[in-house]
Amino acid sequence: AQIPVEPHANPLTLLESPDPTLAANKKLVFDFWRTVLQAHLVERAAEFLAEDYVQHNPNVATGRAAFVEFFGQFPREPVKPLIDDLVTIVAERDLVMLAFRRELPDPENEGQTYTTTWFDLFRVTDGKIVEHWDYGTKD
Repeated sequence: AQIPVEPHANPLTLLESPDPTLAANKKLVFDFWRTVLQAHLVERAAEFLAEDYVQHNPNVATGRAAFVEFFGQFPREPVKPLIDDLVTIVAERDLVMLAFRRELPDPENEGQTYTTTWFDLFRVTDGKIVEHWDYGTKD
């Protein structure tokens, strides 16, 4: 049997780092996720994303304007203090990775679910997110 994936018990501690640049990059990505992706406040995207932001998800075009257009179609929500289902944040060099708990229907057991981990990776330059990778597949 597999061990279920669980969100981090105290996710704000994940923002800590002895390296101030890594801590700042983690905080940037953490705040971007809460504000722009989770709450859909796309008018604040310029605070976090470079204008020439590169998107590697095949469903969203590259560029901050394309990002705003795509995510602007979702309903706005209040900004939460934490990221839903966050498992961990890892920062190295100019990269920040978020890992999330996902619960999905079990295709082998109707009516049951299982948990797995999904990842998003960001590259940060000069205090802005400049590139993104994830598990995205064509719709």
